[in-house]
Amino acid sequence: MLDVKQISGGYGDIQILHQISLNIEKGEMVSVLGANGAGKTTLLLTLSGILRPTEGEIYFLNGRLDGLEPHLIVQKGVVRIPEGRKIFQEMTVLENLELGSYIRTAKRYRKENLSKVFVLFPRLEERKDQFAGTLSGGEQQMLAIGRGLMTLPQILMLDEPSLGLAPLIVMNLFEVIKGINQEGTTILLVEQNMQLALSTVQRGYVLENGRIILEGKSENLLKEDYMRKAYLGI
Repeated sequence: MLDVKQISGGYGDIQILHQISLNIEKGEMVSVLGANGAGKTTLLLTLSGILRPTEGEIYFLNGRLDGLEPHLIVQKGVVRIPEGRKIFQEMTVLENLELGSYIRTAKRYRKENLSKVFVLFPRLEERKDQFAGTLSGGEQQMLAIGRGLMTLPQILMLDEPSLGLAPLIVMNLFEVIKGINQEGTTILLVEQNMQLALSTVQRGYVLENGRIILEGKSENLLKEDYMRKAYLGI
């Protein structure tokens, strides 16, 4: 579904990514793991068209993504949930969700998708007329994911969804993310919490200093000595 071939890039003259290659099959749940500053967010920004790769190619369903404007990438079904939520705080929950269905195909199914989001996140329906900035951190993350789902994504890219949230809220949120995947949406999960991520996804890529240093099935990565010492504290 998503095929990333040897991409490099960053911010102006500052190179962050170095020849990154990865692939995700339709229906998979895959994680990109790494410490803070490893290049994970830069990778998602590049996949979503906000940053342009300086070399390499990005394919989605056999069509080229690199070089397309971000709104065209969203129209193709590649949707990013940004780190830190990035909701519109002075708009209501409902208004934030409706903004997610701005593209033509999603607008046609707005009512139906809104009902699905409210089934996933009943708290959002309870607070649909409340200003988004007054929600708790967990509720704001629900809203950010719900807004992304309103766009009818084929692949949902989540950037650090656990960031700043209490452990119980994180566990509940990850159960919902697994449910979204089971309903047919492909998931690319970017996380610092490696234990949690690898217990959720099927495969993972480990990013360090802008380079992929390890990849494989989750259970195999958990057994890697390097992972256990460097990231899991074992």
